[in-house]
Amino acid sequence: MPYTSNRRQFIQLATVLMASSFYPISTRANNVIVRPIPSSGELLPVIGMGSSQTFDVKLTEQLREQLTETLEIFFNMGGSLIDSSPMYGSAESVVGELLSRLNGDNKFFAATKVWTKGKEQGIEQMRQSIKRMRVPKFDLIQIHNLSDWKTQLQTLKQWKRDGKVRYIGITTSHKQKHAEVAAVMRNEAIDFVQFSYNINNRLAEEKLLPLAQERSIATVINRPYQMAQLFEKSKGKPLPELATEIDCQSWAQFYLKFILAHPAVTCIIPATSKPKHMRDNMGAGLGAVPNEEQRQQMLKVFHSL
Repeated sequence: MPYTSNRRQFIQLATVLMASSFYPISTRANNVIVRPIPSSGELLPVIGMGSSQTFDVKLTEQLREQLTETLEIFFNMGGSLIDSSPMYGSAESVVGELLSRLNGDNKFFAATKVWTKGKEQGIEQMRQSIKRMRVPKFDLIQIHNLSDWKTQLQTLKQWKRDGKVRYIGITTSHKQKHAEVAAVMRNEAIDFVQFSYNINNRLAEEKLLPLAQERSIATVINRPYQMAQLFEKSKGKPLPELATEIDCQSWAQFYLKFILAHPAVTCIIPATSKPKHMRDNMGAGLGAVPNEEQRQQMLKVFHSL
């Protein structure tokens, strides 16, 4: 079931905005850190879930139990945005099947991408994604790596006008696409932009993050661990004393909270298929958000590893 925010969250957001001189902001709903989607004000938990590779699997009984537990932890700890793509093989279908089997009213913010060329091909692919993820409509559809973006964006704008999708956006995972992404952000009416950003890859700080703030575009951050490479650097190293100040209990939370400390970040989507790692990831969406001084200290710690 797609995600819908409640009236209490909107009242909470309005109260915080009236008392705040900057935007975006961090606030909390039921102890989960949330940030507003700039184009609407709707609150979104800052830790979401990616599905690349991790949910592109053939479901054995053991995997079904493991992935179901992973999703249960995600929801129980306040998760909402689940991001997928037709590019991710069976991920959309696996997410859809598992969510249909979960007990309870697990509302989520359903996000996928269109990844093809041609208007009719794009429409057909998006219709297939709706069937695979078993949602009445998507909260967010993004153009994957700007694939035929001029054609697909016109369709998405029409779908949004027709109420077939709530938000639209673009994505990239490649630094060579940043200039083109920035041009689309400047010149087109989009709600979301997704790109890579982490403590060791800060290229997005140059153009994309400042532009997102300027244009009031929500950001979804992929590859927060740089494809697990960050853990190679911190493996076996003790957490610094600073970790206690910012409510970090692991290096994973340290890396996620560094990203979260940037005020232009709306939601981060680490991908995992393991319950233990999901619980760790979701822990970064609780507690303190590092201030700018602490963020600079985090950089020093990382570069000293």
